Amino acid sequence: MGYTLKMRIWRGDQSGGDLGDYDVEVSEGEVVLDALHRVQATQAGDLAIRWNCKAGKCGSCSAEINGKPRLLCMTRLSDFEPTETITVTPMRTFPVIRDLVTDVSYNYEKAKELPYAELPPRDADGKRRMAQIDVERGQEFRKCIECFLCQNTCHVVRDHEENKPAFAGPRFFLRYAELDMHPLDTHDRRALAQDAAGLGMCNITKCCTEVCPEGIKITDNAIIPMKERVVDRKYDPLVWLGNKIGIRNKDNEGRTEV
Repeated sequence: MGYTLKMRIWRGDQSGGDLGDYDVEVSEGEVVLDALHRVQATQAGDLAIRWNCKAGKCGSCSAEINGKPRLLCMTRLSDFEPTETITVTPMRTFPVIRDLVTDVSYNYEKAKELPYAELPPRDADGKRRMAQIDVERGQEFRKCIECFLCQNTCHVVRDHEENKPAFAGPRFFLRYAELDMHPLDTHDRRALAQDAAGLGMCNITKCCTEVCPEGIKITDNAIIPMKERVVDRKYDPLVWLGNKIGIRNKDNEGRTEV
């Protein structure tokens, strides 16, 4: 059964904008992206929306619905009362290009700073082997669809633009953890995660976990374990003693430190 949905949609670009009011006919079983497409088709042909798969797997249609970061294609209209006005705005943390489309290039720049996996030589038979339990440990991290909702909701950059140069954000702490927990990877990223990626700036409020459409436990399974690994390296009394008596360690760049 159809009804008339009241929507408020942010319209504008980098120079500014405002919310526009729209009444649109919708049907049972539809999602917010369907309603936006109908507005685009019938009332606002120049409405800019980024989307691709409409199946919650490409991460393209990230926006904020009634103030909460969500995927437009995975937010059902049935989640709201028929009389309720749905307000759709662009992700607040990133610069607006036009309407609901934001410039997320910050995330790709941060991705470039992350060292790739460094694998050891193959076994004599030309293969590399891992225990199944080690493979499964990182499987959750590979579910990330790079919608950047976790980046958008993280208050370290959401409320403090000046932190962006020094802070990689939860999506990339997830990647640091994935690589650091890889059973074959030989690169030690702990110092890099702390110093270059700003891991210490995260105060584990779990807001990133709450908005993840894939249900990844970013805080509990990635950020907290990475913090523990950094602390072990930096403050473990045995490591301190080893340094004192001259046991040499390799730093993050492969240099020998005493």
